[in-house]
Amino acid sequence: MKLGNFEAVIFDMDGVLIDSEPLWKIAMEEVFKSVGCPLTKKDFQKTVGLRIDEVIEFWFQEIGWNNVSPKEVENKIIDRMIALISEHGKPLKGVLETLDFLRSKNIKIGLGTSSYSVLIEAVLNTLKIAGKFDFVHSAEDEKYGKPHPAVYLTVAENLEVSPRKCLVIEDSLNGIISGKAAQMKVVCIPEKTHNPEPKLSISDWMFEDMNQFLSSFR
Repeated sequence: MKLGNFEAVIFDMDGVLIDSEPLWKIAMEEVFKSVGCPLTKKDFQKTVGLRIDEVIEFWFQEIGWNNVSPKEVENKIIDRMIALISEHGKPLKGVLETLDFLRSKNIKIGLGTSSYSVLIEAVLNTLKIAGKFDFVHSAEDEKYGKPHPAVYLTVAENLEVSPRKCLVIEDSLNGIISGKAAQMKVVCIPEKTHNPEPKLSISDWMFEDMNQFLSSFR
């Protein structure tokens, strides 16, 4: 891997910048249980990488519940996530060092995530990294979320960088597919709380953590 091949690095957020996947599982398990939908953390493996509205629609069709709309469930989960992020959020290993290194090399830095803007704000403020990104974008503003490539293509366009000159950093299969479909190269740093997913090998490179990724350039 040569850094000179890229003009921009675009990060996913959940599971890449912040160890938020366990927090998502806590929030979803609590809220779904409160509306009479007895899902467990293991169930959420099926919806990794989807927007939260897509996750809720999936389980509403799969199992369903009464007396509460999907939008109300969504709002409850978002509110709980904001609280959990504020209380427990911290950057994953190597994230701060990687952002500073890319900035020192004049590489443009983008963020393309399935999470809503209100959650992006909570994460960036909690981790104190809001000023490190040249452009931040949520798939909530796209017609389709990941694995559709729209969110990454929009980031590249706003960074004024060709997709072929962008490197995506992802942790999920849906995210990898999204980046590849955008004709970008993709690094995978697998999220550690999920079951091993052999299909993650479709990424161009795989690393144990962000420090290992950073070491590949030094």
